[in-house]
Amino acid sequence: MPTQTSAVVLIPALEPDHRLLALVADLRRTAPDLSVLVVDDGSGAGYATVFDDVAALGADVVADPVPGNHGKGHALKLGIREVETRYPGADVVCADADGQHTVQDILRVAGHVRPGTAVVGGRRFVGDVPLRSRVGNAVSRSLFRLVTGLRVHDTQTGLRAYPASLLPWLRSIPGERFEYELAVLLQAPRDGVDVDEVEIETVYLDENESSHFRPVVDSLRILAPLIRFVGTGVASFGVDVLMLLLLQALTGSLLLSVVGARIVSGSVNFLLNKFVVFRSTDHRATRAEAARYVALAVSLVVAGYLMLLGLQTLGVALLPAKLLTDGILFFVGWAVQRRHVFRTGGSGLDELDRRDGWVTAVEPVETSATVSTGG
Repeated sequence: MPTQTSAVVLIPALEPDHRLLALVADLRRTAPDLSVLVVDDGSGAGYATVFDDVAALGADVVADPVPGNHGKGHALKLGIREVETRYPGADVVCADADGQHTVQDILRVAGHVRPGTAVVGGRRFVGDVPLRSRVGNAVSRSLFRLVTGLRVHDTQTGLRAYPASLLPWLRSIPGERFEYELAVLLQAPRDGVDVDEVEIETVYLDENESSHFRPVVDSLRILAPLIRFVGTGVASFGVDVLMLLLLQALTGSLLLSVVGARIVSGSVNFLLNKFVVFRSTDHRATRAEAARYVALAVSLVVAGYLMLLGLQTLGVALLPAKLLTDGILFFVGWAVQRRHVFRTGGSGLDELDRRDGWVTAVEPVETSATVSTGG
């Protein structure tokens, strides 16, 4: 039976210990009006007593009916689906099970929820922070800003809050493991979802040994969307250089060579960005996206030709001039595509809600989960 509540604290848990019990107990004592939903992400029979104790504290416990660990992203989406079913209209606050998020910070982040906005609890990584966490977040933060233009101090934080209206959108984002949380942040500006960062306390217990984050494998998973974005640009750049040199040799005309090379590489780049990077599967948007892309491409062609002409007038050889010109225009084109070409426009969410079949196209999550209800 659906339960009336304003917000649900969603906690994915893999092989939890006493810290999860302490967090749930503190939440129930400090904020009894908030519901708590814990997702057992394949911890195994050896942890059944921990989840029984969690349920006894008044939390609901969900276990995926398919045995095994499916990843944090999968657990979050399973929990979100359960929230929509059991707590219709409730906002969601996601927190980790290892004690890194204090109840005060959870409530602070929950208090910033508003329509159309994803709220993240950002640590500042000062003081005694494990090296792998400091380095990993520094790299992720820098690349994230390069790709999106957004300043987010902590792209890997698990403390986040979302209004109820964003839950179908959250389930639509690909990703089953740690890469899912970064994918949410990457997708947000493309769909017109605001990102609000609230500073929280930096807490690492036992040098972060309880974390199931695998530095190499999961870092590659996290960086995969960023790598794809850069990779499409590099691939298109390679096509452009080869076509420029080929057409220059065949025609001897710099103008024809620049235009021809950009038409070919631009077509390749548009298709890669649409289907590989932004994964824009709404074919009805292709015409508008293509029109914006062509307008951008024409502007870049003109700018590229003028820059190449100027550099060659100064005595710079064609290939070095090409490298310098495209190195500059790459970042210009990247920023414009990110902010204007592949965006839905307006609030983003209104447009998503108007798409026929959008909700039914959301990646399905098994709903026949085993649920324990706290007393």
